[in-house]
Amino acid sequence: MTIVVHHNSSCGTSRNTIELIRASGEEPVIIEYLKEGWTRPQLLALFAAAGLTPREALRTSKSPAEELGLTDPDVDDEAILAAMLEHPVLVNRPIVASPRGVRLCRPSELVLDLLDNGGPDRFTKEDGEVVRGQAGSR
Repeated sequence: MTIVVHHNSSCGTSRNTIELIRASGEEPVIIEYLKEGWTRPQLLALFAAAGLTPREALRTSKSPAEELGLTDPDVDDEAILAAMLEHPVLVNRPIVASPRGVRLCRPSELVLDLLDNGGPDRFTKEDGEVVRGQAGSR
């Protein structure tokens, strides 16, 4: 199974998501979108598959969203999308794609729904929080 993670290495949620995938026995394909950037078709496809609008995928904390005026409710999705292409950090992360679907994995344990085996029985996040995989909850 191929799992793709659109990743920001400075994000703990993104790191935890990758480690949850690895703990399940899979090695994800990691795309560091801050280095590679986004394309319009790529973002539109990811958002459509995840059932997100650009506004719902907008990262408002630790990003320039507010200073760019993107948090104003009158700003339309087209303007938000254009800003995301110019400033990749505006896209919330991690976005994970697997054969089971596409999802914004915040919190990181949302990735469990995308794993064929339900994830590891038990996983400890960077902050010490313990997550039980779906296999471990049966």
